[in-house]
This record gives sequence, structure tokens and C-alpha cells, in this order.
Amino acid sequence: MSKADIDNYKLNKVFTAPIPDLSAEDQELLNEVKAHRTTPRDARFPTQNQANHCWNRYNEWLLCLKSTKDEEGCKGMRNMALQVCPSIWSEKWDEERGEGIYPGINVGK
Repeated sequence: MSKADIDNYKLNKVFTAPIPDLSAEDQELLNEVKAHRTTPRDARFPTQNQANHCWNRYNEWLLCLKSTKDEEGCKGMRNMALQVCPSIWSEKWDEERGEGIYPGINVGK
């Protein structure tokens, strides 16, 4: 069984109705949804509560920013943090960083 067959099988397990003809914009959106991945499992955080995983991912992103000064290069780490963290937390931490009161890693632009 090829990778395409496996991907098609997985897709068909989720979407049981045949996929209709799509516009180019809709096809692009469907491809984006198919390609979306969440942050990989991290053995350091084996429990269901992922709060520590979230905090760690967010600070790993900040550490990347601090060491490389390359926001575009650290974009993937930011995305992983946003995928595992509730948006209210990341928004709060972004605001705290802007105000200079964030308790984690200080990037110090």
C-alpha cells in the first residue's frame, strides 16, 4: 500500500461522502486542512495535563528568538507553542512580554 493510498484511506475514514468538485480556493483550503499537524508528542510530558508542555514550548520559541534573532526561522516553534497552548494563555504571555513583566525567558530586543 502506497503513502497516497494510506492518506486516502485515512481521509475516507473521516469523510465518508465522496468529495465534490471543488473550486481552486476550496481545494487549497482542503489541502491546508489535510496538511495541518499538531505539535509532536514529547516524552517529557506524558500526562494528559499539557500545561507544562505548553509553557515549555512557548519558552523554547523565546529561546530560539533570543539565540538567533530570526523570527522567520523560529516561526515553526511559535506554531508548535500555539498548537499546544490555549490562545488565552499565549495572548496573555505576548501582552506580558510587551509590558516587560513576562516571568519566562526575556528576549530583550
